[in-house]
Amino acid sequence: MRALHTAATGMMAQELNVQVISNNIANMRTTAYKRQRAEFQDLLYEHVSRVGSQTSSQGNILPAGIELGSGVKTVGTPRLMTQGTLQQTGKDYDLAIRGEGFFKITMPDSTTAYTRDGSFELDAQGRLVTASGNLVQPGITIPQNATSITINPQGQVQVTLPGQTAQTNVGQIELAMFINKAGLKGIGDNLYLETPASGSPQNGTPQLNGFGDLQQGNLEQANVEAVSEISDLIAAQRAYEMNAKVISAADQMLQSTSNLMR
Repeated sequence: MRALHTAATGMMAQELNVQVISNNIANMRTTAYKRQRAEFQDLLYEHVSRVGSQTSSQGNILPAGIELGSGVKTVGTPRLMTQGTLQQTGKDYDLAIRGEGFFKITMPDSTTAYTRDGSFELDAQGRLVTASGNLVQPGITIPQNATSITINPQGQVQVTLPGQTAQTNVGQIELAMFINKAGLKGIGDNLYLETPASGSPQNGTPQLNGFGDLQQGNLEQANVEAVSEISDLIAAQRAYEMNAKVISAADQMLQSTSNLMR
């Protein structure tokens, strides 16, 4: 019976939907995490009676045909790149992007990754790095004897040295922007990679040409809303249960048919 296979695709779709929702909920406290959603499309149709076909020799047109669908398929789990709220931490090396842009990170294989997670640290050489130790481009080194550090909204890194009153500029943080942020490939560790779908990165200075500004001593929180996720989870569970009932009903109909044929 066709209904068995159709309902099975619905159950698999909702199982994936629950997996996506569970990952969102698991990352509610992950810095700069961007929530995902599952998107579905219907499968091919069997056209038993095609709409618009002639029904008589006089040229009458069929106003509505008979189309039997074969279920549902998952077409994507795009990320929703909306701005998360900023949380003040007071830590000098914590940075949040308010607006468009990604930090550029040099990976161990010398490729460039991108992130919104600005929870940075200093390595043994005084270089600005991520929590995993990857270098923040363009490679800014903080002098060991610096008594204070200031990163302004434009990304200029300035330090105060002993015996000096004026601050010294030691580097400029750059951001990257993509025409299709949802096309970036997530690789874990709050990092993304460029893909053909995302387009090439456009590099620039914070607070200029559409780029967001930097907020020192702040971190961007995940854009996951607990109430929405729980509501989506309940809806997915109900949809799964309804598809399971369809399979149960189809099975009972098959049993009834078998009993009548005996």
